[in-house]
Amino acid sequence: MIPFNKPYLTGKETLYIEDAVKSGKISGNGKYTKLCQEYFQSRYNFKKCLLTTSCTDALEMCAILLNIAPGDEVIVPSYTFVSTALAFVRQGAKIVFADSRADHPGIDEDKIEELITAKTKVIVPVHYAGVACDMDKIMALANKYNLFVVEDAAQAIDSFYTGADGIKRALGSIGHLSAFSFHETKNIISGEGGMLCINDDRFVKRSEIIWEKGTNRAEFFRGEVNKYGWVDTGSSFLPSEIIAAFLWAQIKNLDEIQKKRKEIWERYYNLLRSAELSGIVRLPEIPDYATNNAHMFYLVCSTLGNRTDLIKKLKSEEILLVFHYLALHKSEFYIEKHDGRDLKNCDKFADCLVRLPLFFELSNNEIDKIVLNLN
Repeated sequence: MIPFNKPYLTGKETLYIEDAVKSGKISGNGKYTKLCQEYFQSRYNFKKCLLTTSCTDALEMCAILLNIAPGDEVIVPSYTFVSTALAFVRQGAKIVFADSRADHPGIDEDKIEELITAKTKVIVPVHYAGVACDMDKIMALANKYNLFVVEDAAQAIDSFYTGADGIKRALGSIGHLSAFSFHETKNIISGEGGMLCINDDRFVKRSEIIWEKGTNRAEFFRGEVNKYGWVDTGSSFLPSEIIAAFLWAQIKNLDEIQKKRKEIWERYYNLLRSAELSGIVRLPEIPDYATNNAHMFYLVCSTLGNRTDLIKKLKSEEILLVFHYLALHKSEFYIEKHDGRDLKNCDKFADCLVRLPLFFELSNNEIDKIVLNLN
């Protein structure tokens, strides 16, 4: 069986974990936490990074930092993982679902403005498959209406956006806040894990307090206060040093991992061009302003039935293809709260998008077998 995903181990994970254990500091915010955070801040020009136990936790920290409260409205694409919306629902917000673009599962930037009301507080673009949303358009709306932008960059590590000014910026460094995932299905992993990135000075100090269970403990350990106590809301968002040590091994091999994943993505694309030209499927599209971090390779089938048949056919050949998100606006939990707008592009991707196996150890022979069975 060719699986959909296989977590890649660099070989150094247990070495760094052993070092963390022997240090006697395994609870979190130690050596490896700091190494990871400093690396991301330096490489991608994030103002501040805080490792979290998941991307969901990072998004929940965003909702707390922005003081989301009942009555606030948050614009979220319907074609996304539940955590994108749930983090704000838990604070009492009303979720206003946006449609996808016709050419890409990401949010339709041109349909956001019509969703903004006096109650809107946040726009949450999701960089689906690691491909950038048009952040110039989104940040212009945020500035025009005095809104916050939280980039859901769960899939977008090591991916970039080039704006109209010609400057290339890392995804997650453009909005006021952003959230990343290091789940085992992502490009670099720690099993479960995530990261909050803060790009606005207003949130830097408070982010540490929320991260440290509502205390100013981080300031205490830096010697900035002579004691620490409960000063704000928060939770236990920081991961253990064991998780951070695992992630550090992945970080040290990031360039090698990315190189291999991009080679796999390009091989798929080149081999499947004929299938697209024949009208069997649509291939992913990468806008000129975006880079491709090879997080995912997906196809868009013509109908739900065609996708079902394709998944069944490849399963019979011991190849695992999987679909992705169900439309959140049609979910059992939120359907009665949705305003009834038709989100046709989201529905199309929910019914017709299918993801192909993509992991570091996927061989050329396996790719060729997959493609042969797709054509």
